Amino acid sequence: MFITQKHISRRTVLKGAGATLALPFLEAMMPAGKAWAATANGKLAGRTRLIAMEMVHGAAGCAAYGVKQHMWSPVATGRDFDLSITALKSLEPLREYLTIVSNTHNHAAEAWNAPEIGGDHFRSSSTYLTQAHPRQTEGSDIHAGMSLDQIYAREYGQDSAIPSMQLCIEPVDQGGGCAYGYACVYMDTVSWASDTEPLPMIRDPRAVFDQMFGLGGTAEDRAFRRKVNASILDWINGEVATLNRQLGPRDRTHLADYLDNVREIERRIQNIEAHNRSGESRDMPEAPIGVPDSYDAHVKLMMDLIAAALQADLTRVFTLKLSRDVSGRTFPLAGGKAGDSAFHPASHHQEKPENLEIFKAINTYHVSLVPYLANKLKGIQEGDGSLLEKSLMIYGSPMGDSNLHNHQRVPLFLLGHAGGKLKGNLHVMTPDDTPMANVWLTVLNMLGVEKQKFADSTAALDLNPSVSTTAAM
Repeated sequence: MFITQKHISRRTVLKGAGATLALPFLEAMMPAGKAWAATANGKLAGRTRLIAMEMVHGAAGCAAYGVKQHMWSPVATGRDFDLSITALKSLEPLREYLTIVSNTHNHAAEAWNAPEIGGDHFRSSSTYLTQAHPRQTEGSDIHAGMSLDQIYAREYGQDSAIPSMQLCIEPVDQGGGCAYGYACVYMDTVSWASDTEPLPMIRDPRAVFDQMFGLGGTAEDRAFRRKVNASILDWINGEVATLNRQLGPRDRTHLADYLDNVREIERRIQNIEAHNRSGESRDMPEAPIGVPDSYDAHVKLMMDLIAAALQADLTRVFTLKLSRDVSGRTFPLAGGKAGDSAFHPASHHQEKPENLEIFKAINTYHVSLVPYLANKLKGIQEGDGSLLEKSLMIYGSPMGDSNLHNHQRVPLFLLGHAGGKLKGNLHVMTPDDTPMANVWLTVLNMLGVEKQKFADSTAALDLNPSVSTTAAM
């Protein structure tokens, strides 16, 4: 094949009844006789993958006491920072990919007039990736702004099978008005295709799996496949065998590993559905049948789906909403008192040190889930580098000190090298009142969407400086 200059298209898919399986990058997809470096800036390399994660309720390290105790941001700025006393300590093994941006202000989420006071929880999520102040309404005349992820998807996601995918962990399907005069949709999503078009988020892993691997199939096809307990791989065995005859040994191994991973994800979803249909009591009986009761299991399953989709270049843009404002969920794996504390009440810590330690433990647990996805991407090779090197992961919150309902010093970090545009191993402390929008402007420019301004941004940030270690202010 390589001698005859033939190669497989990057868009090759394997099709069966109600199943369409996109492929991971294979050596056979590279034109024969051409080195990876020669195609690194072309379509084969693919655009930077973007994964934007939102966690509500801010962080303990955004409160006055928490700042002094460095519960979120490390003491030192620059490259020689210590994460051991922060909620980010689980990111230490990934510090070469880590960029922490501290002390930015989400102005869009603040109350701009008297009737909006108190409604911070009910407008915050809509501002996270838009940095647009939402119109206070419970009607259909909603208005916010186009979000960062959708700006990128519009520019560079249209040649992938799915321009973008929006996922969530908590229920976000309430209609009508919520509180303080805000429509519930402002809480329900972080992705906006336009000023007036919020995008729905998918909570059920089965629905995500079917969207990824059921392209072209009907609902009846998928229902039948589940009824007979068949895997999507059962429907494409013949095509896999045909493809394998065209591949070299390394590609066959790579393809087999990818198919095994897809089957394992599918098996886990099937096991969750079987358990939830068994009649045993559930912690969340209102949740879709494919949603596990365990927060940890749900997040990791969604992250596995994200990694599989990015590996096959099904989409290059994901958002993952990890919680819902005013959530009362508990996180037993946070340990101790934190494991028994409901999320929203714990965030109202009353500036008491003992309460802030509990809230910090919850923050620490949440952040500890991020390396699961980062390490998945790090372990997936695509040509001359890993998917983590070719991705940009964002983790942050639109709120700062949740006890005060303010949006200052919001927690935020980036992971990945963004296709070589971000060096990592950096902590940047911005000047007071720096707009959070400055970070998004920087990110968009890094992703190849050239903009002079985004929302209330004042300037792009230098996230690749030549720096020495300094003490944080």
